[in-house]
Amino acid sequence: MTAKPRRLRSVLYVPGDNPRALDKARTLGADAVILDLEDAVAPEHKAAAREGVQAALASPWPTPVLLRVNAPGTPWHADDLALARTLLLAGVVLPKGEAPPSLDLPLPVWTMIETPLGVLNAPAIAAAPAVAGLIAGTNDLARALRTRPHPSREGLLHALSAVVLAARAHGKVPLDAVFNNVRDPDGFAQECEQGRTIGFAGKTVIHPSQIDPANATYGVRPEAAQRARALLATWDAARAAGQSIATFEGALIEQMHVDEARELAEEDGG
Repeated sequence: MTAKPRRLRSVLYVPGDNPRALDKARTLGADAVILDLEDAVAPEHKAAAREGVQAALASPWPTPVLLRVNAPGTPWHADDLALARTLLLAGVVLPKGEAPPSLDLPLPVWTMIETPLGVLNAPAIAAAPAVAGLIAGTNDLARALRTRPHPSREGLLHALSAVVLAARAHGKVPLDAVFNNVRDPDGFAQECEQGRTIGFAGKTVIHPSQIDPANATYGVRPEAAQRARALLATWDAARAAGQSIATFEGALIEQMHVDEARELAEEDGG
């Protein structure tokens, strides 16, 4: 029997060269953690970051742990992969993905889509058996596209939707990009709502204060779970009466509505 995949509402980046942050990350309530050897670590600290990650994973974690390695072609990529092969990880995050990954690793790969070519090749990347999900990387993507900063990410919406479409088409998990301003909780909340509306499954975050809002937005709201159970009860009653369809809140419901309601109810705990 295949285990039900864990919901990833919030996925926290943690620099591999920050022992205090690595220790604290275990307790913060993120659905998963990405230990970072790439952008959050200066070149002169790469070796120290690998040592920090190895020490941090010497004991079990309460959440799945991914390792973001440096991109192929960088001086650190080979050493990062060598470390990954020795660790108990839930997967590897590969930055700057522009083609289906060819890593020699027995681990799921989470490919970051953060270049124009990556967006165009997202369907082929998502189709690769080794790929578990796609992660939008809008900092690099915005720079490459020469977009202007905008609260609604107007210049990035096509690319973001393309990432979601590619992931969903191949049954993979799409995760939204980070929100850089940790002192703007309203902006973060707005971007979480937008991401969920677009179709992302969760949000990558860079600060502990962003975890609970991401969990709330990408989780099942109590009113949605209550409505789902009411819909299921209406459907069960209709089927027991021999009907093929039912009416709920004035609208016809069919099997697809039931499947969606059942998924919500199960995510909420039954």
